[in-house]
Amino acid sequence: MALKVWLNDGLVDAQDAKVSVFDHGLLYGDGVFEGIRVYGSKVFELDAHLKRLYESAKVIRLDIGMSIEDMAKATEETVKANNISDGYIRLVVTRGIGNLGLNPFTCEKAQIIIIADKIQLYPQELYEKGLKVICGCTIRNHPLA
Repeated sequence: MALKVWLNDGLVDAQDAKVSVFDHGLLYGDGVFEGIRVYGSKVFELDAHLKRLYESAKVIRLDIGMSIEDMAKATEETVKANNISDGYIRLVVTRGIGNLGLNPFTCEKAQIIIIADKIQLYPQELYEKGLKVICGCTIRNHPLA
């Protein structure tokens, strides 16, 4: 079965999913994204992820053009279409297609991309036999930073 991705208005075969070279997400990194895990065919904390995505879009004045409820449905539909039980979702919203100028408001419509695929973070052997880890004592994000 070919991987399906959500592109703007619906599911398409991954090999048919295309983004314009004039997309401001590609040209200028203008967009927002979320990385979301799937466990037991359930999307982990989907509401919280979508809330953060929409708040991030608001900060950069990016109109997603899809309700948060419809985005949740599209995400769930993409997971289901790919039969994902343990996987990863990359949800990307770009500013959309514009010109080479820097004005982000020349872009008429945001591009919505949802990719859901299986994930294996480590070689199978480590899942079966485990691995040794150590813990560092360095504070990663110092409270006074």
